[in-house]
Amino acid sequence: MFNIEREGVERRILSYKDKNCVGCGICVNVCPTDSLKLGPIVPIARGLIEMDLVSCSSDSCVLCGLCSTACPFDALSLTIDGVAIKEMGEYPNWNVESTVDDEECMYCGRCYSVCPSDSILFERNLPNPVDLVRGEIEINADDCIYCSFCADMCPAGAINIKNVPASSSDVVNNSIEVDLSKCIFCGICKRVCPENAIKQICSTCMVSDEIPKPEITGETFISEESCVNCSWCSEICPVDAITITKPFEGTLELVESDEKVCKGDSCHACLDVCPCNAVEIVDGKSVTNLDFCNLCGACVTACPQDIRVVSRTAMKLENINSESWNEILNTLLVGK
Repeated sequence: MFNIEREGVERRILSYKDKNCVGCGICVNVCPTDSLKLGPIVPIARGLIEMDLVSCSSDSCVLCGLCSTACPFDALSLTIDGVAIKEMGEYPNWNVESTVDDEECMYCGRCYSVCPSDSILFERNLPNPVDLVRGEIEINADDCIYCSFCADMCPAGAINIKNVPASSSDVVNNSIEVDLSKCIFCGICKRVCPENAIKQICSTCMVSDEIPKPEITGETFISEESCVNCSWCSEICPVDAITITKPFEGTLELVESDEKVCKGDSCHACLDVCPCNAVEIVDGKSVTNLDFCNLCGACVTACPQDIRVVSRTAMKLENINSESWNEILNTLLVGK
């Protein structure tokens, strides 16, 4: 992380958050003073080198804010007198979205399990099982021989047996207990007991009208600060409760030649740096699933064969009022 500060009529601070950076190089491409440099993103992504993905020269940086504006991942932030330019109406802003409809979400947790950037906060509150089943169970300690058949067969792990006799006839130190918070009154213990020492009754069906309907509550929240807008969550959501807007539209292709071909398994640099888990190796070749790709270009930058080409046809960066800024930012739409 770095901070570059300049005092004057205004107090400007450019902050870099490495944890948000994906190594795409967009900031480097738009910097008008060539102050930003991209580090060796493949060794960094593989954990071989510990350093920031992007560095900045404080000697040449003019703190114009182009890099902060262009970064879709909030890795760079320019503040003027303590206010981020992304919060100012006169600066460009990304019109992207990553939201969850609380009324539609069923708290299944599938989005949480697939998020490649750990941007989803998920909490689920399940009803207490003891409130959903009714019954009675009793074990006659005099008849029990502590064989542990019931405990071994119990599907809910509700039976606990201690069997530590001092001699073959000693049962003083033995004990058997049923955890009623786990018992589902299925009757398996009763059926396997060789001594008929267990009495069990399940009344769940008989009193089903008295048992409240199970209610599952929770919260699913997407952190826009760390979200990479890959759309894994929206694609996997079974009830279409998640809306994701990607920063770019376009394509990403593998353009090989006789001299340059994809090395697949022997290289996999693109797979290692992709923040979206959108790349896989199929039949020895790198394949990108555009359903999950955000067209950031990190894989293009990392490819040692220089055969990956991203062509962005549109972007969700709006409110570009400066003609010079518009010219620079629109270079992001040129195929690379």
